[in-house]
Amino acid sequence: MEKYLYTVGEVAGILGENTSLVRFWANEFPKFIKPQRNAKGNRLFTKEDVETFKHIHMLVKVEGMTLEGVAKRLKGDRKDVINKAKVLESLRAIRNQLAEIREDL
Repeated sequence: MEKYLYTVGEVAGILGENTSLVRFWANEFPKFIKPQRNAKGNRLFTKEDVETFKHIHMLVKVEGMTLEGVAKRLKGDRKDVINKAKVLESLRAIRNQLAEIREDL
């Protein structure tokens, strides 16, 4: 069963970053990330928000872009960003599989 909403901690785990960075990015990019709030006031992110976080993560951490550059890239054509994020995610999965194989040997 697929999840519809993710907590800050879950998003941080997906990205491999800390929760404060996830909150910071959510505050920096309100046009692109629109969290919902639960009864306690905690942020809950949709699957689309998580994909946007992955794009931001790739642009900042992998390509070394500034936050202004990321905002401009997100406003424009996102196909290139989406493709690079998918490749990065695939490479991480392959690395994890290789690490598991090495442990089994």
